[in-house]
Amino acid sequence: MNFTEIAEKRQSCRSYNPEKAVEEEKLQAILESFRLSPSACNGQPYQLTVCKGEAAKRVAKATQGMGMNKFATDAPVMLVLSERSYVATAALGAKVKKNDYRSIDIGIASAYITAEATDRGLGTCILGWFDDSEIRKICTLDGAVRLVITLGYAKDGDKLRTKKRKDMDELVKTVE
Repeated sequence: MNFTEIAEKRQSCRSYNPEKAVEEEKLQAILESFRLSPSACNGQPYQLTVCKGEAAKRVAKATQGMGMNKFATDAPVMLVLSERSYVATAALGAKVKKNDYRSIDIGIASAYITAEATDRGLGTCILGWFDDSEIRKICTLDGAVRLVITLGYAKDGDKLRTKKRKDMDELVKTVE
């Protein structure tokens, strides 16, 4: 697939096949794409924690407060993206420019993860609703949890939904 085909095919999966494990070679390819994702000053101010088995179930439960993300329980892998310290140059830039480069970098990394997963025939869903302190305990993390990504195979019959997006003229402005 080319990148546009990946973008057209990628969607938030909310119906996982809990019986179908993610192959290690596919997981490693996703992790390599994550490792190669760009970040401010090449600082990579984040950590990715791969949760499988019981740890995945516990993390999934920590994303289900107030009835949210019930589907996460069926995802065989949970990817937890947490913050780490900036490198000195990115820290200085963030302070001077008043810009949160860590959040930007984590967003880029999650895009690489989800694109690679799509190319490998896997489903993902990026979750922002979770219990930070509980996931920190489960994963023994010091840094704030910023995103959790479910990963696995969609159930048979999970159809590609029509994308609902704004018109191009609402999103893009050209200045010459």
